[in-house]
Amino acid sequence: MMAANVYASATDGGTPDAQVLSGAATIDCPDVATELTEVPDQARAEVDKELANLDAQIAEAYKRLGESADAIRQDPGFAENAIAGPLKDKRAAVLARIGAAVEKAGAERPQGLDDLAGCAVRDSGNAPAPEEGGDGGEQAGDGQDQQNGDGRQGGDQQGDDQQGGDQQGGGQDQGGNGGQAGNGGQAGNGPVPGDYVSIESVQPNVDKPQPSGDASTGTFTSECGVNENGLFNSDNVIAAPGVSNGAHHFHDYIGNQATNAFVSDDELTRAETSCEDQRDKSSYYWPVLRLQNGTEEQDAQSPGGGIEGNVGEIVTPKDVTLTFVGNPKAKVTAMPRLLRIITGDAKSFVNGPANANASWSCTGFEDRQLKDKYPLCPEGSDVVRSFAFQSCWDGRNIDSANHRTHMAFTDAEGNCPSGFQPIPQLVQRIVYDVDAPSLEDGGKTVPLFAVDSFPEQLHKPITDHGDFINVFEEDLMNEVVACINEGRTCGAGAGGGDNGGDDGNAGGDDGNGNGGGDNGGDNGAEQPTATPDDPGQGNGGGQDDGNQGGGKDDGGQGGGKDDGGQGDQDGGQEPPAATEKPADDKATAQPDVKVSDPADAGGKDDDRGGAGQGKGGNDGGQAAQAAQVPGSLPELEDNTQAQGAGGSLAETGAQMWPAAIGGVLVIFGFFVLRSVRRNA
Repeated sequence: MMAANVYASATDGGTPDAQVLSGAATIDCPDVATELTEVPDQARAEVDKELANLDAQIAEAYKRLGESADAIRQDPGFAENAIAGPLKDKRAAVLARIGAAVEKAGAERPQGLDDLAGCAVRDSGNAPAPEEGGDGGEQAGDGQDQQNGDGRQGGDQQGDDQQGGDQQGGGQDQGGNGGQAGNGGQAGNGPVPGDYVSIESVQPNVDKPQPSGDASTGTFTSECGVNENGLFNSDNVIAAPGVSNGAHHFHDYIGNQATNAFVSDDELTRAETSCEDQRDKSSYYWPVLRLQNGTEEQDAQSPGGGIEGNVGEIVTPKDVTLTFVGNPKAKVTAMPRLLRIITGDAKSFVNGPANANASWSCTGFEDRQLKDKYPLCPEGSDVVRSFAFQSCWDGRNIDSANHRTHMAFTDAEGNCPSGFQPIPQLVQRIVYDVDAPSLEDGGKTVPLFAVDSFPEQLHKPITDHGDFINVFEEDLMNEVVACINEGRTCGAGAGGGDNGGDDGNAGGDDGNGNGGGDNGGDNGAEQPTATPDDPGQGNGGGQDDGNQGGGKDDGGQGGGKDDGGQGDQDGGQEPPAATEKPADDKATAQPDVKVSDPADAGGKDDDRGGAGQGKGGNDGGQAAQAAQVPGSLPELEDNTQAQGAGGSLAETGAQMWPAAIGGVLVIFGFFVLRSVRRNA
């Protein structure tokens, strides 16, 4: 019997018109968009609108699933007969219109279109809520024993073991995360405690291709803010142009300030931008992250928001890094203007992991990446979500029917597929200052966090995704290509001074090396043509990282923006919890560097550039190492200079006593010599 969870209110004082949603069941429909690889240009607009109509039908059916919980309990066949059956009929009508639109444009009707109408109501892997409702369970469990909370062990198997089956990652009786009570999320459709795992329990799992041959090793950084002005909507101009609420979830937007479902290409090129370099009018957007804390946001009563189960406080990122990197095997060519790229899959909980591409980690642990889990970060470490976009272009199209086939990823060695050419790869890193939720009480004490999603995708981390529209001016794109191909580090803040320098030389998110710049070496983010999980390494310390090559909030050597000056511990001494890492992640011990003013030990607003030999910032990064010259210990050398220049009275006396004794002995010897001569 399929049990649907009815959840009537978010929290005490939650939304007045409570949403009734299903947490223990979800609706599994074939993703028509991914199957439509060929659509004539003349039919594209009509097809996109019909695809958005399919999404709206699923959202409506999912809402009805929650409202029908009592009927489903009484009649196991109710979900199939009263929800899945009518949905199939509605979808069949839409698919017929899609086929007709394609034929009208002079192309052959797509094969197998009619077979995509049927949907299944299946167990979601989320446990049913307590009788009285509530926002979590009393026996939540922490997802550690059953790491994936859905019948799979480990992070390698993303998504479902049986795509489209009733046991996609979990049996009906398994409850999703070890028999927890409650479904966690305040809207009743996730997240659940089983969606989280301690980052410290994850083994390092990042590999990257090594540069060789004609590699392009430079990096270009664009600084566009963190959406501090609060630009949101639930549209998706790439996947559902001309359709309001085409995403069914809220997006953060930075860069282009005109992005919505109805914006034209011409309007994009003329719009305002939040980017520091005004020649970058590109649109960068992703689902918002929310705390499940009962806060009513602006969309609490709106489609895409509370009506579709996306509730709670929207978290503004602490930092956003936008870095364009090269290819380990070849030079890159310019992106075409208005190129669209979607990375990740907003429907991967149902579709399976084939197109999933978001990674989750914690600052100081970015050699460990998660696909289907949210990370529990130790104290002093921040949550990091990252996207390494496709970097191989077909050389012809700025978009494709399914918004995927005009782009491709490199293989494990960094080679593009036949017929594709390498372009600058966008590596996007978003950092959040959010606490690890209290899983033992389902997030009541410290709220759960999750990304917005389509309602039937249950806020699973594997559904995370990012969108990009290239609106670089031509001269700026040419600068990007030249910089990357010549192995330089360029972009916002390059050149030193108060903003540091942008000399990151392809430093990684974990950035082992020297440099640091306006946004540190981390804005030199990943090593050329980084893999989606690649934290990179090389010169240029990672943003929020404690390694050398000071980036923003970095305690490393090579001061960047917000990096302390020489001898200044930016980020301060780390809390003990943040330094408790496995042995392979521990920093090499270095002599302590004393700070005269405790208030100067990590101020976010400390914009001095400089060496900044700080130790590990607030994010659990490694302690800053000495200079990269074998055998040198700059800290000790600096201390010696300080003593000679004006140490304490005791230090000065300690240095003068040997000289004084030597002088007395010389004088004594002189008198002895004179006495001997006189006697002679």
